[in-house]
Amino acid sequence: MDKKQARLRRARKTRARIAELKMVRLAVFRTNCHIYAQIIDETGSKVLASASTLEAEVRADIANGGNVNAAALIGKRIAEKAKAAGIQTVSFDRSGFKYHGRIKALADAAREHGLVF
Repeated sequence: MDKKQARLRRARKTRARIAELKMVRLAVFRTNCHIYAQIIDETGSKVLASASTLEAEVRADIANGGNVNAAALIGKRIAEKAKAAGIQTVSFDRSGFKYHGRIKALADAAREHGLVF
């Protein structure tokens, strides 16, 4: 099993557990250059809010989308968008990535700005 397959296996297990709970989920995906966050409804069929380092407003604020500062900014933006959509509580879906570095920075920033998970 290679690295990507192992990550996808971990992600599948997490998503199955979140589906059992029937909760809105905050899904995070990262690449070397960018980080993306989406809030997805209980059925998994509709994106309720999203934020990424590809957005024009974010690119104006940061020089590099692949660092902890950019991840913290995305965490703040996704929390604000979630509150605007009336979402308070989510389930955190780290997509099989380790909970450290950019993933942890995004989660901490989202918690600080009002999301509960």
